[in-house]
Amino acid sequence: MVLEESVVHDVRLSSVGPGRATGSDVFHNPSGLDLAMKLHYLRVVYFFDSEAAEGLTIMKIKDAMFTWFNPYFITCGRFRRSDSGRPFIKCNDCGARFIEAKCSKTLDECLATKNSSLYKSLVSHQVIGPELSFSPPVLLQVTTFKCGGISLGLSWAHVLGDPLAATEFINSWGQVMNNLGPKMLSNIPRSVPKPIQSGPEKDPISAKRIDPVGDHWIPPNNKKMDTFSFHLTTSQLNYLQAQIWGPSLDQTPPFESLCAMIWRCVAQFRAGPEPKTVTVCRLDPSKKDNDIIGNNQVISKVEVGSECCIIDMDLSVLASMLRDEGVDERKQIEEAIERDEGVSDFFLYGANLTFVDLEETNLYDLELKGHSPTFVYYTIQGVGDEGAILVYPSSHGSIKNGVDAKFVTMILPEDEMEKIKSELKLNGFLLEDN
Repeated sequence: MVLEESVVHDVRLSSVGPGRATGSDVFHNPSGLDLAMKLHYLRVVYFFDSEAAEGLTIMKIKDAMFTWFNPYFITCGRFRRSDSGRPFIKCNDCGARFIEAKCSKTLDECLATKNSSLYKSLVSHQVIGPELSFSPPVLLQVTTFKCGGISLGLSWAHVLGDPLAATEFINSWGQVMNNLGPKMLSNIPRSVPKPIQSGPEKDPISAKRIDPVGDHWIPPNNKKMDTFSFHLTTSQLNYLQAQIWGPSLDQTPPFESLCAMIWRCVAQFRAGPEPKTVTVCRLDPSKKDNDIIGNNQVISKVEVGSECCIIDMDLSVLASMLRDEGVDERKQIEEAIERDEGVSDFFLYGANLTFVDLEETNLYDLELKGHSPTFVYYTIQGVGDEGAILVYPSSHGSIKNGVDAKFVTMILPEDEMEKIKSELKLNGFLLEDN
């Protein structure tokens, strides 16, 4: 990171909060499903060219944030623990952390590097703890490039909400920047959840219970993890679909086909048992248009029989299983958390090999002066040893023009990554310059 740290310089810190006081003794209580995600963090970087950023000053950005944070006041609070140990947010208007920085590269140079470690330097990787009362759940970084373009880095504690909630949060700032009112939320602050009548005391497959982490909210890793990202063009995706399905009209969407291929690659190169159970996370369609905040994404387990060998399975079978045979475990996860009154520690991403579908989260709806981002980079911090694969549109044109290009971020054990990259390159899904 020495190179990237020198490229990003002149870092300044401040805080921004709601323009109006929230009031005293206002508390927000995360649900059991929220608390199951508290060791994970979404890191998103939005890149805008110089035309979109022209005339955009730090003062204008902050002025809009004062209005923006009025309905999103819980994101400006700080975590505390009740007498029982259950975390909650004290809505005390301490603010989100605001980071200003400069980059010695142009926007085009930065994007041309295809260097995820450089992208990571454009967003904060601070986690919550070890002192809860001083840890902001949201951090925003504005980085100015040499050419006049900018990036906006969002660090979002997953305990606040899922990827859709995070995307709607930042898109609401864009609405304020464009002189539109901020989105009003209907479900905050929330009171302590009512006790639920839980089923058998069995932990879900999709979430892994770990030893208590205390007030430092990050899961431990037994393996050194690596992150790698790459584009997949429309022609590459068409080739993949043709390889799996041939002339058949009964094809799964590209997400399932792509994940099936990566699943088999991981099974091929993973030391020890094959990953016969995977987790699939995707948007809950029933929550898409609701003005709510929280963790509502569908979390499904997909299991193959113990007698099956994933390396020998047809990709069409794996893809069909990912599409059709997922079992939603949200209720079981909620019950596991509430059985222990919200004090247990679980993690989800990387408990099993995890596939995250981000294609419907409106990543490119954030606009500045009518301009969408040139590119959006997405990753997750706090992924466990089994790894996670994120799939999302590679550009605004992917959505606008019906072009199905994708961007993939893989977070996997370091000793597997180079082998998987070589296999993807061998099969034509990774270009030489990647």
